[in-house]
Amino acid sequence: MGRAVPGNRRVMVDDGLLAAAMAASAVVVTQVGGTSGRAPDALGWLLLLAAHIPMVWRRTAPIRSFLALTAFLVPYHALDYDHGALMAASMAALYTIASTGPVLRSALAGAGVVGLMLTVKFAQGLNEGTAALRVSGWIIAFLVLGICIRYHRQHVAAVLERAERAERSREEEVRRRVIEERLRIARDLHDLLAHSITLVGVRTSVTAHVLEQDPDRLDRAAVAKTLEDIAEACRAARVELRATLQVLRSGPDDTRGPLPGLDALSDLVATARAAGATVRLDVAETRPPAAVGAAAYRIVQEALTNAVRHGGPNPAIRLTVREQAGSLHVSVTNRGTAPAVPSAHPPGFGLVGMREQARSVGGTLEAEPRRDDGFEVRAVLPFTTSPLFAASAEPAPAQAPAAASARPSVTAAFGRSFRLDPSGGGAQ
Repeated sequence: MGRAVPGNRRVMVDDGLLAAAMAASAVVVTQVGGTSGRAPDALGWLLLLAAHIPMVWRRTAPIRSFLALTAFLVPYHALDYDHGALMAASMAALYTIASTGPVLRSALAGAGVVGLMLTVKFAQGLNEGTAALRVSGWIIAFLVLGICIRYHRQHVAAVLERAERAERSREEEVRRRVIEERLRIARDLHDLLAHSITLVGVRTSVTAHVLEQDPDRLDRAAVAKTLEDIAEACRAARVELRATLQVLRSGPDDTRGPLPGLDALSDLVATARAAGATVRLDVAETRPPAAVGAAAYRIVQEALTNAVRHGGPNPAIRLTVREQAGSLHVSVTNRGTAPAVPSAHPPGFGLVGMREQARSVGGTLEAEPRRDDGFEVRAVLPFTTSPLFAASAEPAPAQAPAAASARPSVTAAFGRSFRLDPSGGGAQ
């Protein structure tokens, strides 16, 4: 059975026009003098014209069309009518068989036609057999041409399919990178806003507590200093927020990023100290890749924020940064304790964000309570990252200081503590 071709109606119209043209050419061949055989009579004209009718279905039903053609062609040649008149239709049918089906089918069809023709012609004499051999060459040539065309079409179809698949893969890759970039920006915005808003909230709550509970101990200079520190923290947050959002406005070739590195850790420490924490900074001289430095900065930022927010009054924090075995080891230990009261803060994404920052450069992060109270965050960030990890964090410009390093503790200035979450440095 033949293989159905899409758009059968249009294909049949085209093949019908071709069949009509071949029938007209067959009539012309018989009128100007055929190559061999006698001129057709009424029966010959009927067989000649009827043999072209199956050519209308040569591509929609190539096997049935070829068999129908053969049914008219065999008696036409057996009656010794002009043998050259049906040459075009015969070659077109063989070409269609070869170009629309497997090689085995083409070989069987060719072998059947050539074998039958040679058997009949050689039975009629040597001269007839020799002439049939020349025609066999044309039959084989058209079969080979059809097979080559079929393989060419398959090759073109495979190339187009691979191109479409590659295009779909590129679109999926673009969508994946867009999602990853949005997630990275969301983590950056969370880290920035959580850090700044938490510290501002801590300082304002202390001030409000003193103004409400102990107005006699009001220190106007300390209040002014606290408000100045809050304004400075807001300005620093605005600068960093602008740098973060600049990623959304920059072009695809812009390699600037909003994340600072290890050189900005002192600003984070100064801000934590200004919020009432005692911070011991121990940072070894090291130059990690930009992506690793940016991840370490964000981890430290979130850990300090959680320590100030959840670590109780006057938390003691130790920040250690070391290079060891080709990795950056970051440790933030909070030795503060919190009052045993229910938490007023809903759980957030602090620990999740820190783990994602570590994973963005192929590192690991552990965060757990200490045996002697407090909380500890430990991160190991390898210097050698794969392109997938390195693409998640770009080099970053230097950031504006979040607060002056020599500013006094607000808690120490007012001499009062405030009620905090008792989770002991848990996730924000």
